[in-house]
Amino acid sequence: MTDVTQAPAQLAVLGSPIGHSKSPDLHAAAYRVLGLPWSYGRAEVDEAALAPFVTSRGTDWRGLSLTMPLKQTVQPLLGQIDRIGQLTGAVNTVLFEWDGDSVRRSGFNTDVPGIVRALNAVGVRRVRHAHLLGGGATAASAVVAAGELGAESVRVSVRAPERAAALRELAASVGLTIEIDTFDAPRDDSATDLVVSTLPGGADAPIAFDAALRARVPLLDVAYEPWPTRLGQAWADASGTVLGGLAMLVHQALLQVRIFVAGDPFAPLPDEDAVLAAMLAAVGLAADGTPLPA
Repeated sequence: MTDVTQAPAQLAVLGSPIGHSKSPDLHAAAYRVLGLPWSYGRAEVDEAALAPFVTSRGTDWRGLSLTMPLKQTVQPLLGQIDRIGQLTGAVNTVLFEWDGDSVRRSGFNTDVPGIVRALNAVGVRRVRHAHLLGGGATAASAVVAAGELGAESVRVSVRAPERAAALRELAASVGLTIEIDTFDAPRDDSATDLVVSTLPGGADAPIAFDAALRARVPLLDVAYEPWPTRLGQAWADASGTVLGGLAMLVHQALLQVRIFVAGDPFAPLPDEDAVLAAMLAAVGLAADGTPLPA
């Protein structure tokens, strides 16, 4: 096989819509620090166009990042999927490994460790009772992340609970009890110690949290465009700890870089601290993932 860490390579983030993606900025910053002659772009690709795009890549391609709505659609195109991708049913990273003209395509989910790492950076290292907003692919990653942070239970608020039913089996598989209900259902917030919103950017959260909870409980809002969301601003107004989706994006992208460089999300990069600092700076974030002063 070629020495992928030195040969020029093509990479890209795919999705629809994709014009807002910050991934090219993050990856470009990482490869500059690493001294790699790699090119990372973006491509507007929907579910129907995904298979033709993936299967037509040539030997100069090293990998892909995937955003919605492609994280489930890609799976039949892959030879293997990592444990977290299998658990969540969501893959956001594809690695191409070439042997002549033959390719092995492997899928990974870096969203889960990206959530954990982003929360660790602001001092959240253990959670007991998490409240998740939304029930899609990112919510599945948030459920597993809550389990990795030691949670005992998760509450999931959605518009249509029947559409989030798959989260019940997922929660059980990672040792969590789960309650799925509508946004307007009565609830007791007294035990909640983390809120994660997986609602799309620009969507209002149809749920209210009182100021005391917002001041006490950290919020991770995975949206980052536009920012701040109304929910994120409400948390800031209460002087609470709030992380936007850019923090998660940076940390999951760092793990993608590990995969593209070494084929292993657990293999630290050369001078990884400098790589992470460059990626954070590329999107205007401090070391803890919060926005730098304007």
